[in-house]
Amino acid sequence: MSDSSPELPAAPVLEVWCELQCPDCRAALTDLRALRARYGDRLELRLRHFPAEKHQHAFAAAQAAEEALEQGQGWPYVEAVLERVAELDRKGEPFLVEVAGELGLDAEEFDTALIDGRHILIVDADQAEGKAIGVTGTPTYIIGGVRLDGGKSQEGLRERIEEIADRLLAGQQDA
Repeated sequence: MSDSSPELPAAPVLEVWCELQCPDCRAALTDLRALRARYGDRLELRLRHFPAEKHQHAFAAAQAAEEALEQGQGWPYVEAVLERVAELDRKGEPFLVEVAGELGLDAEEFDTALIDGRHILIVDADQAEGKAIGVTGTPTYIIGGVRLDGGKSQEGLRERIEEIADRLLAGQQDA
């Protein structure tokens, strides 16, 4: 049996190269929330990991974000950790497990995931890809093949993302 219903085009993807111990990524939350409010499911926000060596807990936080994604709460977890970057700085990995529990996630599974390293390959692959495509800091955004670096300044980035997203969405309507 064939399905002759028209296939809906995939939503444009905004890759958000982020580090959960990064104060600039925390500042970018306002823009990300505004983009989600404006576009809803018409724009897919995809978290990509780019932990910096200078931040001691960033690699573990990236792994924890992957566990949150696996448990169905990826973005809420990312936002909760970024909102409290100073606590992550002070408390380290126990804080990552604590946040999971606060969100009603399986905190024991988070603890186990951080110990057994089940998400290390995803984080490593993201970091390697980021380096290969020229990501040098966070946040960095990629949409429609355009890389936008927010590590030095966030000024005007949301507007530029909106211009590109609007163009991509208009192109879908024309197709």
